[in-house]
Amino acid sequence: MELHAKLVRSQLNFFKPLAENCSLELTRKGQDKLGELMTAMHRRETFSREHDFRNFQGAWIMPKDERRTGVILYLHGGGYTCGSLEYAKGFASTLATECGVRVFCAAYRLAPEHPYPAAVEDAVKAWDYLMYQGYGARDVVVAGDSAGGNLALVLTHLLKEAGRRLPRALILLSPWTDMTASGKSYQERAAIDPVLTVNYIHAVRDAYARDQDWSDFRLSPLFGDLKDFPPTLIQAGSSELLLSDSIRLRDRLVQAAVPCRLEVWTDLWHVFQMFPMKKATEAMESIGRFLLETL
Repeated sequence: MELHAKLVRSQLNFFKPLAENCSLELTRKGQDKLGELMTAMHRRETFSREHDFRNFQGAWIMPKDERRTGVILYLHGGGYTCGSLEYAKGFASTLATECGVRVFCAAYRLAPEHPYPAAVEDAVKAWDYLMYQGYGARDVVVAGDSAGGNLALVLTHLLKEAGRRLPRALILLSPWTDMTASGKSYQERAAIDPVLTVNYIHAVRDAYARDQDWSDFRLSPLFGDLKDFPPTLIQAGSSELLLSDSIRLRDRLVQAAVPCRLEVWTDLWHVFQMFPMKKATEAMESIGRFLLETL
């Protein structure tokens, strides 16, 4: 119970330093601690192997109870400014354990040291690595939370643009799909979101893509051509600032005739799946059912 309490406190607090103009270093340390705690929760149920891409790090997280074939490519969140390999391994361990499938996580380069398009380049390298390992595109589900959901969508856009085969499916947790911040929830949920603030969104957007066209699909994948995208599961909380990003993405996917399921969890917040609580477990079970349908 003490480990669970630490995890909850860490999750609620790791965004706050940047929003309150404290150091980026402190924010990163908070997110890394969250990853360490999640990894500790599943240490007996998984084993890992790291992979060096030279510019960034990746890791295989494999469940001891592997029940499904294929692989999940997991792209972590953190506003493109936070998230080391330790953090990525944390939620990857949760995915691997709860869904019984191996996960490859990529700790792509971060802004502001490495602004756009560094993260996108690294996501493509991670995808290519899986192809070189013998996986076909149809064996790979791409998952991402928050900025990682943005990156998962951008990766799919780029694969489509290049005429390459697309992932088997997408799993998006509270995805950040619109860097123009034009959705209604940015105002309507500002007072009730316990994790994100508009100032935080603006800060990480500037760090990642200052002076860029934020409406470009490589930054705001919501505005790209979604035709022929793979089946997509989206989960979001009803209290989160980015709720519109999920709702509008669902609407545009449906318009493009893409199979899509949006789950909005009542009174919950941004990437609530990382909390050790009943609703998070239920959300992970829903992801497991989605994988059963697609893998």
